[in-house]
Order: sequence, then structure tokens, then C-alpha cells
Amino acid sequence: MRAGTGVRALCAAVVAGVGTAAISRILGSSPPGGADRWTRTNHAGRTVTLLEGPSLVLGAAAGAVAGGSLAGALAALGAGALGALDDLAGDATSKGLSGHLSALAHGRVTTGAVKIVGLAATGVAAAALAGAQAPRRGDGRPVPPRPAWLRAVRPAVEPAGVLRGVLDLVVGGAVVAGSANLVNLLDLRPGRALKATLLLSGPLALWGSRTAPAAAGAAAAALPGDLAGVSMLGDTGANAAGALIGVALIERLGGRGRLVALAVLTSLTLVSEKVSFTAVIESTPGLREVDAWGRATRAAPEVPA
Repeated sequence: MRAGTGVRALCAAVVAGVGTAAISRILGSSPPGGADRWTRTNHAGRTVTLLEGPSLVLGAAAGAVAGGSLAGALAALGAGALGALDDLAGDATSKGLSGHLSALAHGRVTTGAVKIVGLAATGVAAAALAGAQAPRRGDGRPVPPRPAWLRAVRPAVEPAGVLRGVLDLVVGGAVVAGSANLVNLLDLRPGRALKATLLLSGPLALWGSRTAPAAAGAAAAALPGDLAGVSMLGDTGANAAGALIGVALIERLGGRGRLVALAVLTSLTLVSEKVSFTAVIESTPGLREVDAWGRATRAAPEVPA
């Protein structure tokens, strides 16, 4: 990582972390719509606040802008808004991807179905803004970076690249949406989704992603309250954190890498329809200890997502 890149990454992480903490205090002192609107009961039967979610969204978006990633800011705000729709207006009659798609097939539009479509649109927009494809010279060497808007429209003005450009956008958008959904699926225990965000964003930040430092900074700031069982991400924060990881991935992966990432995300999502991630984690040495680290433990049955 070059010195300038390192300074930019540090700035993004600090802005995201400080922003998340500061916004959390502001929202906590004056919750929009009243505290009851944001109060829920977690898996252990404790009363927690969902305000951690919007705090992370706004803090991470500010960090992404500070790090030069408008795509990251768009993904965080878009995915966060869709998650808030589910948190505040969603119902519990349909669960999981299959449940929402089944309801849609029967003519009933759930907030989950709106979120699925919205995340796909947000992902494509973020992929376009990030630049769907890193252009290369004939000898395979990277071309010096161009403005994101120019990289996004480049396939449209080069007929031979139209199909590839569209494919890059669709796959990139699907990676962002799939990452948002996967991190949300992990958010069944305090700290789990935030730990996953930190474990993924750290290496991506070192690899040069402009978005990953913001995700890491915001996750680190939100982690203490989440582990203590006083606040939780909800769909608002979990979807945003995952979308940031998705943008970080497409920033650093080429076309084949994005396809591999999408295949992994799709596989894990389909597996989650049949297998409990919590059961797998708790039965696997190593994963079990990392998952439980720092958590205020208390035995309780799992609450379906």
C-alpha cells in the first residue's frame, strides 16, 4: 500500500469510526419517532435498540466519501434505507429468500421482496459508479485510473465491449446485493455480523480498496455496544455493512474474480435456506470461539431471521 493510499485509508476509517460513535450518541439522545420505535428484543430476551444500524450507515457513508468511494457511500445509504424499511415496516409472515419469493408469486408484495429488488438496483448503481471494469492495455498492464463515470459509460460507447460491460455491471451489482444479504443472514448473535465485516474489510483495505476502511472503521465503533447486548444492527446496519464489503470486492476483483465471489455468495445463500449458520458455527471449533469472543453470553434459543 502506497503512503498516499495509506493516509486516505486511515482517514476513511477514522471518519467512519468517529462518525458512527457520534451519530449513535445523537440518535440515542433523540431517537427519530421515539425510542419505542427502535426498541426490539434480541435472541436472549434482552431489550436492545436498533439505532446502531442507522448510526453505522451514516458513519460508514461519511467514511467512504472521505476515502474517495462515492460507490461505497451510495451502497451504504441505499442498502441501509432498504433495511430500515424492513426493520420499521416489515412483517414476520415471510422468512428467507424463498419465503419472500413465494409470497410474490402469490401476488403479495412483502417488504423483503422490495428489499431484494432494491438491493439489486443499488448494487448495479454502485457497480457502475465504482467502474464495472478496470481497463487494461493490450499487454495486460492496467491503464492508469480514469474517472469512475468514464469507466462506467465506456462499454456503451465501444460496441465491441457492450455485452461484457453489461455483464460486468450485472455481476458486480449481484455481488454487492449478495454480500448485503449474507451479512444480514449472519446477524443472529451479538457481534457476529460486525466481526465478519472486520475480518473481510481488513484484508481488502490492505489490498487497496477505497471502501473497505470505512466499513472497518464503522464496524469497530459499533462492535462494543453490539457485543454488550445493548444495541443491534438490524437489517439497516447489516445490509449496509454487507453492501460495503461487496463494493470493496468489486473494486479489487477482475471479471473472473467477481464471478467466483458471486458463486460463493449464491451458494451460501442457498445453503442458508436449509442449514442454520448458528448451528454450524457453534459445532465448529475455532469458529465457535471467535464467534463467542467478547460477547455477554446467555443461553437462549435462536430466533429465525
